[in-house]
Amino acid sequence: MTIQLYYWPTPNGHKITIFLEEAEVDYQIHPINIGKGDQFKPEFLQISPNNKMPAIVDTAPDDGGEAISVFESGAILLYLAEKTGKFLPDNLRDRKTVSEWLFWQVGGLGPMAGQNHHFSHYAPEKIPYGIDRYVQETNRLYGVLNKQLAGKDFIVEKYSIADMACYPWIVPYAKQGQNLDNFPHLQRWFNNMASRPAVVSAYAKAQEVSRR
Repeated sequence: MTIQLYYWPTPNGHKITIFLEEAEVDYQIHPINIGKGDQFKPEFLQISPNNKMPAIVDTAPDDGGEAISVFESGAILLYLAEKTGKFLPDNLRDRKTVSEWLFWQVGGLGPMAGQNHHFSHYAPEKIPYGIDRYVQETNRLYGVLNKQLAGKDFIVEKYSIADMACYPWIVPYAKQGQNLDNFPHLQRWFNNMASRPAVVSAYAKAQEVSRR
């Protein structure tokens, strides 16, 4: 199978390259340079109508029909997990829990950390209320994940798309004003994730793309 991946090296982009590397799926990267506005090009909007990357095109969908495009990183992870039969539990209860933590990341950790980045580093003027609000909310969410990881190697019992979704949003922890020493379970998990060969490979691909 070959997946066409429309990608730029951001936390949401890294989620998908981690999955594809872990699952050993053939894929081709199409860089979408968000700094140059590639996400607004008409041909990309046909794949991702919300002008956000990542997005994929599956040229060989399981139903045997024409190619399928998928946008939104959480939806892409679910689609690929179901297609490959990997990193999504078969049993009802663990599958439910993986879905909960995937959506926790998509609806909570990602948006709050993203606002943290914006107000702390990119806003044209420093607004203390905005900075404090999102740094503190990021800190609260780190605490939630830290508690979930107590006594566990992964967010759910086995490695899953929940781990792949969350890890890239923890990578810029210093930029988010966070200290992993305050979250020992999260820190242990983070270090283990960082050493996985597929994660190392995914981030190496990011370096290649950013140099283009």
